[in-house]
Amino acid sequence: MDLNNLFAASIYEARRSVLRSSVGSGRIILLGNNESSVNFKDNWYPFRQDSSFLYYFGLSQPDLVGIIDCDNETDIIIGNELTIDDIIWTGPLPSLQACAERVGIRQVISWTDYSFDIRQKHHFLPPYRGDHTFQLMNYLAISKEEVESGYSIPLVQSIVKQRNIKSSEEIKELHKAVDVTSAMHLAVMEAARPSMKEYELVGVAAKVAYDHNVHMSFAPILTIDGQTLHNHYHGNTIKDGDMVLFDGGVESPLFYAGDMTRTFPVSGSFTTKQKEIYDAVYQAHELAIMNLKPGILFRDIHLMAAAKLVEGFIDIGLMKGNAEEAVRAGAHTMFFQCGLGHMMGLDVHDMENLGEQYVGYTPDLIKSTAFGLKSLRLGKALEEGNVLTVEPGAYFIPALIDKCKAEGLYQDFIHYDVLETYRNFGGIRVEEDFVIRNNGPELLGKALVKSSDAIESVRKKALA
Repeated sequence: MDLNNLFAASIYEARRSVLRSSVGSGRIILLGNNESSVNFKDNWYPFRQDSSFLYYFGLSQPDLVGIIDCDNETDIIIGNELTIDDIIWTGPLPSLQACAERVGIRQVISWTDYSFDIRQKHHFLPPYRGDHTFQLMNYLAISKEEVESGYSIPLVQSIVKQRNIKSSEEIKELHKAVDVTSAMHLAVMEAARPSMKEYELVGVAAKVAYDHNVHMSFAPILTIDGQTLHNHYHGNTIKDGDMVLFDGGVESPLFYAGDMTRTFPVSGSFTTKQKEIYDAVYQAHELAIMNLKPGILFRDIHLMAAAKLVEGFIDIGLMKGNAEEAVRAGAHTMFFQCGLGHMMGLDVHDMENLGEQYVGYTPDLIKSTAFGLKSLRLGKALEEGNVLTVEPGAYFIPALIDKCKAEGLYQDFIHYDVLETYRNFGGIRVEEDFVIRNNGPELLGKALVKSSDAIESVRKKALA
C-alpha cells in the first residue's frame, strides 16, 4: 500500500461526515473486497477494492470492513495486521494502523476483537459478490433472503447523491485517467496494419497502460466485428476494408476510470459506405455534446441523438419518413440498440452495483423497459459536477435485421432492400467523457481526433 497515493485525510473524513449526517442514525457497514482465487487458494485474480469503500476509506487492500457510526460519530476499520508468515511473501508493508491514520481513522480493531451488536441498526449496501452476502449473513445473524432484501435504501440514496457530484480532486484524477486513455487510443490507431491480429493491438493498448503504471478500467473491446456491443474476442486478422472499433480505458492511480471509443479504417480511408455511416454517428455525437447542461434530462439528449442519427440515415437512403416519428416508433433501435452514455467515476459504469434506478433515474422518472431505452443507464436531469460518457453508435446486427424484417416491424421507416446491402457492415461507435458545467461541458483528458477526415489523416500518416 502506497500511503503517498491517497487524497488528504481531511477529504475522507469530510466524506464520511457527510454520509453520517445524511443517513442519520445506526451503523453503516461498508465491505471491502477480499482476494478471490482463480483455481487454487493462493492463485488470485487481480485485486480491485470495492469503490464505495475506496470513496470513504481509501485503502486498497483486502479483508477490510469500514464502520461509520452515525450515533457516536466514530469511524472504525476492522482488519488484521500482517503476521510474519504474511511478511515473508509480501515484504515489509505499512501497518494497518498507519494506513488507517493516513485516511483519518484512529480506531483499528482486529477481527478477533470485534463483534457486531445485532441489537443495533445496521445499514448495508446490496451485495454484488457472494462472499459479501455470506459476510453479512454471519455478521448480522440474518438469512440470505434478508441480506438480499434488507439493504438500506437510504444508504444507497445518500451514497449516490454524494458520489454523483465529483469534487475538484476527483476531476483531476479523471483527467489523468482519460489522458492516458486518449494516448492509448492514439497508439492503437497508429499501430494498426493489415494482417495484424486484433490481440496484437490489444497488446499495444496494454503497453501504454503499463508504461504509465496503471490498469485497464474494464476488459477492452477491440474488434473488426463492431456490431457485437461487448465483443471481447480478439482472434481476428484485420485487413484492408475492415474497420477497427476500440472501446477501452484505464484507471488513474486512485482508481478513477477513463472510457473512450474510436472506430477507424484499417486502410488509409473509409469506404464510401463507412464514411457515410461514420459521419451520421459523428453528427449525433456532436449534437449530444451541444446539449449537455444542468437541468436537461439525459434521456431527452439520447432521443435527440437518435433522431439526428435517423436524419443521417434518411439522407443515405437507409431510412425514410420523419426522423422524430421514427424514434417514437423505435425504428432507430434497428441500428442504435444501447444507451447514449452512463455515469463514470470510481467505476467505469459508476455505482452500477447500487442499482441503475437509483443512480441514473429518480422516483419520478422510472427506467424504461422498452427495447433500446431499457439499455439507457442514465436518464435523469444532469447536474453540475456529473461525469458521464457520450457514445452514440450504429450497429448492423444480421439476426436483428432478420427478426424485425420477418415480423414486419418499422416498414414505414426502414428501406429493408437497402439495409440488406449492409448486412456485413459491422458497427461504429464514437465515445468521449465529460464533466457537466454550468457554462458548457468540459472534455476530460487530451482531445483525440474523432471526425472521419481527422481519423483518415492519422491513418494515412501511420501507413506512409
